[in-house]
Amino acid sequence: MSLVALSELLGATVRDASGTARGRVREIAIAPQEHPTRVAYLIVRTADGERMVPAASLKACGVTVRTDSDASAWERSTTSDGVLLLKRDLLDQQIIDVHGRKVVRVNDVELDSTPVNSHVVLTVVSVDVGARGAIRRLTKGMVPSFTLRALLAKIPPRVIPWQYVDLLETDPARRVKLKIAYEGLSKLHPADIADIVEDLPAAEREAVFETIDEEVAAETLEEIDPKVQVSIVESLDSNRAADIVDEMDPDAAADLLGDLSEDHSGQILKEMQPEERLEVTQLLEFGEHTAAGRMTTEYIAVSATAAVDDAIDALKRFEGTREALATIYLIGAGHKLVGAVPLVKIATSSPAIELSTLAEAAVSCAPDTPQDEVAALFDKYNLITLAVVDEHGRLAGIITADDVITMLRHSD
Repeated sequence: MSLVALSELLGATVRDASGTARGRVREIAIAPQEHPTRVAYLIVRTADGERMVPAASLKACGVTVRTDSDASAWERSTTSDGVLLLKRDLLDQQIIDVHGRKVVRVNDVELDSTPVNSHVVLTVVSVDVGARGAIRRLTKGMVPSFTLRALLAKIPPRVIPWQYVDLLETDPARRVKLKIAYEGLSKLHPADIADIVEDLPAAEREAVFETIDEEVAAETLEEIDPKVQVSIVESLDSNRAADIVDEMDPDAAADLLGDLSEDHSGQILKEMQPEERLEVTQLLEFGEHTAAGRMTTEYIAVSATAAVDDAIDALKRFEGTREALATIYLIGAGHKLVGAVPLVKIATSSPAIELSTLAEAAVSCAPDTPQDEVAALFDKYNLITLAVVDEHGRLAGIITADDVITMLRHSD
């Protein structure tokens, strides 16, 4: 294995099978449909215009590129959106460093040159985002190679392995052709994705949210500053926006739609699933800075006469957030709240035990309780969830601790 930098290959002299210098390297192309990292061909500037030199004909790559084909066999270079051009699409461009959880700028690209049956195979292995790549490019042709090597050896490398790189491409058609799916990004915690997205320009934010899984997009959107949320959702078509909002917590979805224009929120609501649309529409009727405006209607409630086994079945069927799992609420006649059972008690009790014997008094508040009083209740009773009950004592929803943290963060 031998590493060669893209900046070293660009401008390198290219010799054909006769050993005659025929031109210089202008670009290096990868065709992701054929192989995600292997170089497909070089674009060489010759006296007869730009030509494509197949990677299969390469015998050596370095200061000089040697091939085993005649220059007359090199096809004319044609434009294609289906290839990744390393100079155009990577050098000085922003990428997502999935491992480092940040957006960085590419200073150089490292390729592996491996001998295979008297030829060399070029494969992209990493991108250089540090000073070494920048200095290599800035001093090219100005400093003797041995002096440059000595200088670069003293600079700590800052490279990102290619498997941790997610490319940023705003053109939907080109994303498909280049097989850009943001798979690495989707595996990060939504809070980390949110930090990355907030550092991107508007068009690239839209590209990310058009591509990542709806559930991941929903969780990420909930972590983003409300003003940026609105900007992102307004950039998406109503169908895509509805798919994402469908997956959000109802309270977060209601807050978001409440910040949009009436026309825009109406279009998204129209495209949402009926059940989710009903929940969000009900929440939109409440004041944003009240308990009802902060609550979610996704919670676990079972009959006051139920047993631990019944609660476990309800837990298995529950599709809400993990935060809402912390407490199982007990409901009596008329859907009135009569108690609460912490999840830990259910986990440590026999299946046949009645929940009423494990129940604690449920701390609750009215729908119109101001949000600062909600926060005070969480602080006073060290709550994980808080029940919201109507004037008849019926359970209307719950507020979770993460909602309170978000509320406090945005109130600063």
